[in-house]
Amino acid sequence: MSHKRCNGGVVSEGAVERGRGTLRAEGALNAITSAPDTGDRLRRVLEQALVFAGAAFVALYAQGADRGTLRLIESAGVPRTLFGVRDSYSAAGDSPVAEAHRGARPVWLGPEELAEAAESRRVRSGGFSAAALPVHDGSGGCLLAVTERPDGFGTEERKSLELIAEAVTCPVPTEAAAAGVLPPDAFSLAMDTGRVEVGDDILRLFGLAPDEFDGKVETLLGLTVPEDLPSLMSVVEADHMTIDDRELEFRVLQPSGPPKWLRLQGRLVPGGEGRPARLLGTVADASTLRPDVTDVARVQRLAAALATAGTVRDVSQAVVAALRRPLRADRIALAELENDRLVVTVLDPPEPEAWPELWRTEWRTEWPDAPVRAMPTLAAALRDGRAQIWPAGTSLEPALADVGPGGLAVLPLPAAGRMAGACLIGWDTPHEFGPDERALLTASAGLAGQALMRAHAFDAEHELVGMLQRQLLPRRLPKLPGAVAVARYLPSTAGLELGGDWYDVIPLPDNHVALVIGDVQGHSAGAATLMGQMRTALRAYAVEGHPPDVVVSHANRLLTDMGTDLFATCAYVDLDMEEGTAWCVRAGHLPPVLRHPDGRTEIPETEGGPPLGVVTQADFPMSPLRLGPGTLIALTTDGLVESPDTDIDDGMDRFAHGLAAGDPAHLGLIADALLGDARRSDDVALLLVRYDGMAVRPLRESWTVWRVPEAVGHARRFTRRTLRTWGVPRDDLDAVLLVVSELVTNALVHTDGKVRLDLTLVNGRLRVAVADASPRTPVKPAGIGWEATGGRGILLVEAMSAAWGALPVSGGKQVWSEIPLSR
Repeated sequence: MSHKRCNGGVVSEGAVERGRGTLRAEGALNAITSAPDTGDRLRRVLEQALVFAGAAFVALYAQGADRGTLRLIESAGVPRTLFGVRDSYSAAGDSPVAEAHRGARPVWLGPEELAEAAESRRVRSGGFSAAALPVHDGSGGCLLAVTERPDGFGTEERKSLELIAEAVTCPVPTEAAAAGVLPPDAFSLAMDTGRVEVGDDILRLFGLAPDEFDGKVETLLGLTVPEDLPSLMSVVEADHMTIDDRELEFRVLQPSGPPKWLRLQGRLVPGGEGRPARLLGTVADASTLRPDVTDVARVQRLAAALATAGTVRDVSQAVVAALRRPLRADRIALAELENDRLVVTVLDPPEPEAWPELWRTEWRTEWPDAPVRAMPTLAAALRDGRAQIWPAGTSLEPALADVGPGGLAVLPLPAAGRMAGACLIGWDTPHEFGPDERALLTASAGLAGQALMRAHAFDAEHELVGMLQRQLLPRRLPKLPGAVAVARYLPSTAGLELGGDWYDVIPLPDNHVALVIGDVQGHSAGAATLMGQMRTALRAYAVEGHPPDVVVSHANRLLTDMGTDLFATCAYVDLDMEEGTAWCVRAGHLPPVLRHPDGRTEIPETEGGPPLGVVTQADFPMSPLRLGPGTLIALTTDGLVESPDTDIDDGMDRFAHGLAAGDPAHLGLIADALLGDARRSDDVALLLVRYDGMAVRPLRESWTVWRVPEAVGHARRFTRRTLRTWGVPRDDLDAVLLVVSELVTNALVHTDGKVRLDLTLVNGRLRVAVADASPRTPVKPAGIGWEATGGRGILLVEAMSAAWGALPVSGGKQVWSEIPLSR
């Protein structure tokens, strides 16, 4: 298998034959070597050996100026002293580094071979394995990797190390470095004398001018916050430099305001040949990376955020916001424990591609269900109930290892003696867990667990409230001839009480439709119950055929007779689909908003009456509305347009503007956009109807039947004349005339008062309807004997009709029959 360089990365010619780990290593190295170098590329390349080769320690050696020494220039992992690794090796010696350098080939050593190497005898007890590989940049440098596994590096891990040896490049000393010139953000501290050379940028961060600095490290330490001195002294004292690289944050005092956070990154470079050991590194402003608060203050901020978090999602987002940035984590998942299942509530980042393949297979809708069955380590952590941290290179199941290849923290979230959930925090590059981070994680877990339990209880109660509310509203809106309707309802999130907002769309005879929206005073079970009663009453009065003002008047009288202290507002619009006209009645409610086909919006002037239930004998005037095809009618409740800091007129203007900005072809998108900024301290109802006009308009004629001996004959002649005018074939006349005769006869014989005959023709179906003043519905006889003289009329109507029935109308009923015509 061969490899080659391409654009600063490593490209495999046999990638198809490689294992998954090698391919992932190759992808990671390509990403690092192709990205702009920010000064840490070499270390990041070496860290891949910890992730993909299972190494505990990895180092890069380069030839010294005398060409006879291989000196350590960069490392990663645990302290090198744990394995007896030296700062330098003789190029002529028998160390693995020297052997790989001279032979220009990899050297793989197990515990026995490693112990026999003369220059490697100073090792701790216990077996481990090592590998030394020459780098491919022509510098003569070598890569040394050590693993604690006695069986050494496996096949895939060796391939990963070979890739890293190809990708690594030994740094070439620059002229500035050779001349002793430091970059502006760098420092060089002599460990024997305490003299320090500092770049101008660092002096500016400490508030010193170049001529004010005396070159002593004590001068800089004296400007730091006293509480941070112990951690700084562990860096500058040689006895404490047990690992090659250190990174920490500390604070420097300011003339005014809070202390400034700085970040120090340093590496101890061993001395030799008469030169003292030196600490080399950089200091940068960490204000953009870490806010000027301590870890205690960060926990306090998290507690404050969780105190106001009402839902499980709010709690999860607060935890992610509090942890990811300070910990510089690459991904965080927070999941709620439901029985034996973890239900993920927040993923950061939210893209499926950022998570392991096994997680993607479990994706359901917005988030996956965490596959606990595939993560026994996670299940064990939940049973144990304590925070678990696994550094880079730890052997874990793929579902967990791929979450944090550079380090993984699992925080069980305890609450009330049980586990409320878990938080997973992962890093892509090796991450060192300091005591401050561990304390932050432990404190955050306890706070999050308690908040998660409270939010879960709130969500469960709120879902119950929402379910009861939805049962009182229409389950679905009807299909309308010549119009499209969309409705939305948002319950209030300010509490758990039921709201009183409602909407309804009621199909009526003769291609009319009633649009209703209303709001009962208050938020309580009584308000919701009254809302259901008012919705049912308005629907019943509308179906009876009353005009809009009578429908609202009847509802007002009904509410005042109930003896309740509550009142309701209502807007009722009767829309004629055939003519494109509408009548609007308002009872203390907001007027409708019209969006015309040209995009212009209008809040029409409509008269209004008092709210329902206030005045028994109240007038509810009707106001006309003229609609053209494409006109949008919008009805809403005050929760969408009114707030304590917003005038209702301004809210209506904003509502009209949002209506104008939407695309009327997509009512659902308009509704969602209008509700996007809704104030959720009150519930909101929204009803949108787009009037398109009917493609086919019915033909209609009516006849008042007088109670005279020739009444049936007059009705038959009217029907025959009308059908001839409409072009109905003669073959269909007899059936229609028979139905007319029977329905008119039944009305005249069995009822008193007025009788009206209505004929409607649309889409090849003729509707014959006879209205009378009696509420009694005709009953089809179960059986008729040969001697019976009546009861056959309804049987004849049923036989001649495709469908028939009866419905209540104002003051009586209407019996109808539909007859399909031959043409």
